[in-house]
Amino acid sequence: MATRTRLYHNGILALEDFPAGDISEHLADPASVVWLDLCRPGSAELAMVGEEFDIHDLALENAAQHGQRPSLDHYRTHEFLTAYAVTVGPDGAELSTSEIAVFLTGQAMITVRKDDGFDIEDVVTRWDESPDLAGHGVAFLLHGLLDHLIDGHFAAVQQLDDSIEELEDLLFAAGRREIETVQRRAFALRKSLVRLRRVVLPMREVVNSLMRPGPPVITNSLVPYYQDVYDNVLRVTEWTESLRDMMASVMETNLSVQANRMNLIMKKVTSWAAIIAVPTAITGYFGQNLPYPGFGHQSGNIASTALIVVVSALLYLIFKRRDWL
Repeated sequence: MATRTRLYHNGILALEDFPAGDISEHLADPASVVWLDLCRPGSAELAMVGEEFDIHDLALENAAQHGQRPSLDHYRTHEFLTAYAVTVGPDGAELSTSEIAVFLTGQAMITVRKDDGFDIEDVVTRWDESPDLAGHGVAFLLHGLLDHLIDGHFAAVQQLDDSIEELEDLLFAAGRREIETVQRRAFALRKSLVRLRRVVLPMREVVNSLMRPGPPVITNSLVPYYQDVYDNVLRVTEWTESLRDMMASVMETNLSVQANRMNLIMKKVTSWAAIIAVPTAITGYFGQNLPYPGFGHQSGNIASTALIVVVSALLYLIFKRRDWL
């Protein structure tokens, strides 16, 4: 299990990567704020966290399980938050999620990453870029984390939007390979948008709950920063919803295009069948055992062949002019 630690004292980064066993000693000072990061912890490590920070057993159980819904739960001594980081693969259609659980106390923020997909170094860099806000303690740490997560949601929805626009350009392509590409990518994009919506939509309530009156998780000075995060969450949510509508329109258009192509194919097949029916009818007529002009002579064969060619050519021109072929 990989761990990261940080100690802020009076709003200044005082210590980093110290042993987790020293946390109690540092928290004895009311001016200290501690961050502890755990990556794929076991039950023993979570139990240690529970004892050290007085974490509720139900919150520890949720932190150990995978697939939790993004939410913010309030307990007597702490808050428990679940959120997801998202990334879009190189193909522009495959969405990957990484779950993170967060415990918030008056002097500490504990992050529990359930896999290696979430790079915590990006969050640390964001904290280092705003040292003037470090004096707000846990609210400062949480803001940097949420801001990074929502920016990741923004990047993901932008990539999916670009992929949908590329897909729209292929909708009316006539090649077989393009048709298969549209079908495969449309399915993958729709699946990714459903997963993204499940991650993004609950974040509105999470951030809104943090800003509600009650036990002060957020200091008054940081309210505008959290309001900006909330506005970004709303934008991502609305964007995701619009992309779902756009994706539904793309799939409906694709079905309509395929139906039109099928109608065109049936129209051509029917036209060719009509042309082929003419020689069949003529040869069948001249093949009957009754005398007819040219019966038993070469002139009869020439006449029937000429009639086949002329009538077939005439039908072809008529069908072509009417765009049946």
